[in-house]
Amino acid sequence: MSKFSKKKDGELPAVSTASLPDIVFMLLFFFMTVTVMKDSSLKVQNSLPNASEIKKLEKKDRIIYIYVGRPTPEYEKTFGTEPRIQLNDKFAIPSEVGDYILMERAKKSQDLQNVLTTALKVDKDANMGLISDIKLELRKVNALKINYTTVNGDAFSNLK
Repeated sequence: MSKFSKKKDGELPAVSTASLPDIVFMLLFFFMTVTVMKDSSLKVQNSLPNASEIKKLEKKDRIIYIYVGRPTPEYEKTFGTEPRIQLNDKFAIPSEVGDYILMERAKKSQDLQNVLTTALKVDKDANMGLISDIKLELRKVNALKINYTTVNGDAFSNLK
């Protein structure tokens, strides 16, 4: 008579789930750290002009965006169909651009404040007078580094 008996049915042991919460939380923290939240929603129609000689800006934390274009259909009843300036999530007039740049510059660290670039995302049908007003306000606050955002293509296709 033997002291030890073997199981004859050959069942597999149950899978240990003790480490699953650790794996779930590790994935959660990973996605929380690498996910970039969208800064603002676009309230203007922005059909960018074509350009053949373009260069990609590498460091996105050094860029302040100003959008110019015709309001989207949901905002046309309130703001009309003329091109407007969008700063973050609100419409603005050209005289507010300087204060916006100073406020955004103050949010950045001290070493980045001198190397900030103002990126103008301007609709190709926007008035040049509005762009000139924006550039004048940028000069007043000494934001002289300006980038015009475009898409890659034939520059002659912009002519009407």
